Amino acid sequence: MSIKHGLLALLDQGPRYGYQLRSEFEARTGSTWPLNVGQVYTTLGRLDRDGLVEPDGEDADGHVFYRITESGRVELRAWFEAPVSRTSPPRDELAIKLAMAVTVPGIDVSAVVQGQRAHTLRALQDYTRLKTRAGEDDMAWQLVLESLIFHAEAEVRWLDHCEARLARRAAERVPDPVPEAPAPTRGRKARR
Repeated sequence: MSIKHGLLALLDQGPRYGYQLRSEFEARTGSTWPLNVGQVYTTLGRLDRDGLVEPDGEDADGHVFYRITESGRVELRAWFEAPVSRTSPPRDELAIKLAMAVTVPGIDVSAVVQGQRAHTLRALQDYTRLKTRAGEDDMAWQLVLESLIFHAEAEVRWLDHCEARLARRAAERVPDPVPEAPAPTRGRKARR
């Protein structure tokens, strides 16, 4: 997630101080990705260092306002115009968990899949309820919710796929051969 570019987008609409930026970022994303105000000020410090924003005065309470620079606007436009790269996908905790689960003896991978599926379906229901309550005029929140819904639906499909692969793998495994009965030895009479 690009906090840097999110803050630049907000500052492109006018000067703000850190807490205002945090509040507006969370309002526009439905608090889906909460920001800590320290994270906002750290990012503002880097943006200032890089010449993308600059201080723009203080209010009576000592809040330092920041405004976007022309270099910041160029950076922001480049971000909006460039597609999000998929060459370095973010770490996916669930994919890592399942990759580890299939390699660690004694782990019931099917139970891990089932537990995640139940959790993801509950989340999908929650997102869908939120979407029905969200106002049609709140396009930003609607888009965030739709993204969460699509991701949850994709995760359920992927979990279905994992479960099918696990079942195929279990079916393909050749059972251990049943040991044959020892052959009778010579020289002994068989009892009747």
